[in-house]
Amino acid sequence: MALKICWTKVVILAVSAASVVHATLFQDPSHLSTNKAYDYIIAGGGAAGSVLAHRLTEDPYTSVLLVEAGSSFFKNMNIEIPQFAGRLIGSEFDWNFTTVDQPGLNGRSIIFERGHVLGGSTCVNFMAFTRGSKDDWDRFASVTHDSGWSWESILPYAKKMETFVLPIDGRNISDEVDFSVHGFQGPVHSSVPGFRVSTDNRVLDTTKQLASEFPFNLDSNSGFTLGIGWAQSTIANGERQSAALSYLDPIMTRPNLDIVVNTHVTKLLQTGTSKNLPIFRGVQLSQPGSGKFLTLHATREVIVSTGAAKTPQLRKYLPHQVPIMLSGIGNKAELSKFKIKTIVDLPDVGQDLQDQPLVTSSFTVNSTDTLDNLNDPTFAAEQLAIWQTNHTGELGLPTGNQVGWLRLPADSSIFKTVADPSAGPSSAHFELILDDAFIGFSGAFPAGNFFTGFTVVVSPTSRGNITLNSTNPFDAPVINPGYLSTEFDIFTMREAIKSYRRFMAAPAWDGWVLEEFGEFKQAVSDAEIDQYARNNAQTINHVSCTAKMGRSGSSGPGSGALNSDLTVKGTVGLRVVDASAFPFIPAAHTQVFQ
Repeated sequence: MALKICWTKVVILAVSAASVVHATLFQDPSHLSTNKAYDYIIAGGGAAGSVLAHRLTEDPYTSVLLVEAGSSFFKNMNIEIPQFAGRLIGSEFDWNFTTVDQPGLNGRSIIFERGHVLGGSTCVNFMAFTRGSKDDWDRFASVTHDSGWSWESILPYAKKMETFVLPIDGRNISDEVDFSVHGFQGPVHSSVPGFRVSTDNRVLDTTKQLASEFPFNLDSNSGFTLGIGWAQSTIANGERQSAALSYLDPIMTRPNLDIVVNTHVTKLLQTGTSKNLPIFRGVQLSQPGSGKFLTLHATREVIVSTGAAKTPQLRKYLPHQVPIMLSGIGNKAELSKFKIKTIVDLPDVGQDLQDQPLVTSSFTVNSTDTLDNLNDPTFAAEQLAIWQTNHTGELGLPTGNQVGWLRLPADSSIFKTVADPSAGPSSAHFELILDDAFIGFSGAFPAGNFFTGFTVVVSPTSRGNITLNSTNPFDAPVINPGYLSTEFDIFTMREAIKSYRRFMAAPAWDGWVLEEFGEFKQAVSDAEIDQYARNNAQTINHVSCTAKMGRSGSSGPGSGALNSDLTVKGTVGLRVVDASAFPFIPAAHTQVFQ
């Protein structure tokens, strides 16, 4: 009996082992039997792939092979400890991609972190747990002509995936969260920060003193995101809750699930035709440097969940267009450059890349009680010992205890020439993340104590693409996000930085904040702020939309590469389930959407 899955809901039921040694986990594809038939083969063991493996194998008569390019070491301490997230950039758990030089960033190439481990980017991200706004989901439904993507349809599944838990300090959080919008029996554990820090009351006081611009929002996961509220994260009991921990770890003994790691899906293979449409139920597997290739077939579907950076190329965790393109599915003109025979001409594959740029700006403060103390080796060792004992202490905190979702004023000058790109009036134009420590992405951390704000453009109009670098599936794709390349995006970043300054000028910060730090202090005029942003912007790593879905059955440039049920247009037996499927990037952190 087949397990029925509502594919328009599966994409949201995801979030993002070393010691796992069960027989279903293989370190090398040569150990797989070519005579074994799998119902489903899933390429990519990240957020969506982990969910799919879990859900599909709930039916004991459905067999699944999950293929992950990274290792199985998702129980590594650097992954488990929330405050160690920064250590993962450029580590063995990162694909170590970089962008091409970005004109909007004054010609800089930046790091493009993607998870390279079972659990994918849910093992390396900063664990923000956000559902987005009602408008985000309703726009998905409108674009696809499929009401199954609407907020009303999605919310029950969003609750079903979640177990909201109390913070580890056991405090009363009735003034920090709306329990009615959360779930309490799902596989993914989430919570508010494990304990309060010294700046929390100052942030909350600011929402009272400057309520018209920075109103308090009890729970941004209610569908109405706007305002400042308590951050919610995939952290429970002081530990990261990755997709691997939440969905795969509990099912490692299922006899109908095989997992192979350290293995790339290098190509999707056509296995026949049906009603003049090519059937793609075959995959080619290999390990870098082995020179050996293994071919396997699925009896039902091949599901690509390699991420918006890898899916297009079809190589784990870059948008979904790359492996797909290497298989002859994509823009015919692009494929012809590499003498790849076009089997399905889908111009949108690898195009319309959307991501959210961020800038961090810091103030020096009149305090010695900030998370900067973790830079002291003795204090850090003490905190590590505490975490190893009972998962408490400062290492279990997220990046920022509060977060804000904010809009530009309706009368902003930019709207005289640019249409509002947000999903609707309940969706933000920019995000403000507040953290009582210095946060930066280049150079050594300075001595002292700081407070930092992240300003993030969350409804960008800049568009980029992911294209092939070569026909070698082990080569990184060419990643061009196009950051800050439009008038709206640089305007929004500028206004977000000004908004952050107004926030920190509230009476709540009198005597505690000293002065702006570094280049931030020198960025006064609009032109100086723009240059400051272009010189310092990074990515929040929410790459999306590179194999976007559109209205089912529609064709041509801009109509999307996927149908609304996530099947690849013009094919049989092939589906894409990850952030590359989004028609628009949501004004949110994207791990919950996958």
